[in-house]
Amino acid sequence: MPKYNYVAMDARGKETKGTLEVTNQNEAIGRVKEMGLFPTKIIEVDKIKGKSDKKVKAKPAKKAGRKGAAMNLTINIPGLSGRVKSKVLTAFTRQLATLVDAGLPLLRGLRVLEKQERNATLKKIIGDLALSIEGGSTFSEGLAQHPKVFNRLYVNMVKAGELGGVLEVVLNRLAEFMEKAQKIKGKVVAAMFYPVAVITVATVIMGILLTVVIPRFKEVFAGLGEGRELPKFTRIVLGISAVVKDHFIYTVIGVIAFAILFSLFKRTKFGRHAWDKFKLKVPVLGPVVSKVAISRFTRTLGTLVSSGVPILQALTIVKETSGNVIVGNAVSAVHDSVKEGETITAPLEGSGVFPPMVISMVDVGEQTGALPEMLLKIADNYDEEVDNAVAAMTSLLEPIMIVCLAVVVGSIVIAMFLPLIDLMNTMGGPEGAAGKGGSD
Repeated sequence: MPKYNYVAMDARGKETKGTLEVTNQNEAIGRVKEMGLFPTKIIEVDKIKGKSDKKVKAKPAKKAGRKGAAMNLTINIPGLSGRVKSKVLTAFTRQLATLVDAGLPLLRGLRVLEKQERNATLKKIIGDLALSIEGGSTFSEGLAQHPKVFNRLYVNMVKAGELGGVLEVVLNRLAEFMEKAQKIKGKVVAAMFYPVAVITVATVIMGILLTVVIPRFKEVFAGLGEGRELPKFTRIVLGISAVVKDHFIYTVIGVIAFAILFSLFKRTKFGRHAWDKFKLKVPVLGPVVSKVAISRFTRTLGTLVSSGVPILQALTIVKETSGNVIVGNAVSAVHDSVKEGETITAPLEGSGVFPPMVISMVDVGEQTGALPEMLLKIADNYDEEVDNAVAAMTSLLEPIMIVCLAVVVGSIVIAMFLPLIDLMNTMGGPEGAAGKGGSD
């Protein structure tokens, strides 16, 4: 009889692992559920051993290595990575929620959406979900087989809806949650489009000035002043231009290397912590990032708890989907506090991330037993705050960028005209002296 390794969550969100000896995977799922657990991963032991044996055998063979590299290359090609854009997934969730809410059976609804879906990756996944349901699995179990597309928040909300018999309600909540998250993301991206476009154009203009225009001024200055030394500021600008022009390839390589090193630095534990903290504290952009993080935290937790997901399991999911290490650490502290039977508000206040108004509203919701409703109210309020913060950021960035560009271009112009001014003053001096001597 085959053996299956399982990973499951209990009602308090604690992870449990073990091994079962059953006839098939469906029986293993049933046994885990009978123990009062929520299965998240069930794999046959023989398959795991088979995979590990294949990896060991493939190492000495050169051809196998080439095939492995080709497979990795295929996976990274856009459209074949197994991922689906959030906008496409949001549309699918809304359509499925509408069909189920209208009384259409889940399996039939999936078949309808499979026929009309244009995204090849999602179309295949919907077909797999339908086959999984036909084979006796639940919808959430089918979703869990595609972790690249459906995250733990999605799977656990559907699982809670299935257990409570309110799948159509949960799907509507999930669709609403994703639509609002997409709306906020769209607003932030739209607000950042203008600054990025201006910076790109300014970089191109600066490149042309440094590599084409300023070197011609250098040729002009060489024939003026009879060997007179140029002003220091002019020499600095000419030196920068010479470095960029004569070492253009090295300059580009240096910029690319810096970007790669910075990306690697952000992946380290210290770098991620430092970068996320900087994003929350930086002027102009910081308030937007902070408000988006608070809105995401409150809406995610409120949606999960109101859908029937246990509070500890919900906090674990919120931590994984927070998108910011500082906020994630605050959520982890809340999880530990709730696990010990304490309140949510104390660790929130100690984190320094959440403002007093949010902490007070969470405290009131916790005391009155209306925490999910209060969290969703905070999220709605902060959605409006994000709109205002984005508008304020855009209005501040425009004059700041104009001033910065004016300073840079103006400095270059001044540096180029300083030698001419110096030359005119030198030429004007003797003429003035000669005129004064003639009059005497």
